[in-house]
Amino acid sequence: MLRKHLFTAAPVVSGHGSGEMDIAAIATVWVTSETAEAPIDHVFDQRRGPGGSRWVAAEPGEQRLILAFDTPQTLRTIGLEVEEPEVHRTHVLHLSASSDGGQTYQELRRQEYTFSPPGTTFERETWAVAVEGVTHLQLVITPDKGGAPCRATLTSLTLG
Repeated sequence: MLRKHLFTAAPVVSGHGSGEMDIAAIATVWVTSETAEAPIDHVFDQRRGPGGSRWVAAEPGEQRLILAFDTPQTLRTIGLEVEEPEVHRTHVLHLSASSDGGQTYQELRRQEYTFSPPGTTFERETWAVAVEGVTHLQLVITPDKGGAPCRATLTSLTLG
């Protein structure tokens, strides 16, 4: 069972496939918002790829997802998938890691991707990283860098 919390303010926080970490077993997930029909649990349920299950934010605008690890982790790869079948938008993903209990974060990646349905609707990224002693991993999603009132989505997030 995935341990999760919805942000009501900034949190105070005390893999199933080959080489993937089992997020539900090693971390608590903090998320800004989620819809009842597309909760954050879907990001970690193994139903991936185009047409897979996905998380959808309950509110438009920037969203934050934090994995608070039970013990510090070494991360070698980070994978994610995003599908947007309906809205033309350019989203921005900002990924960062903390080794001090979430007090400060070091940027790992910043990525932009433009969805242009019906043609370009799916993004898959796998990033090689080399970070040790990670206590928190943060993903900030700006669903449309142009400021349109869109909701963020995420199909999967994997760690190795």
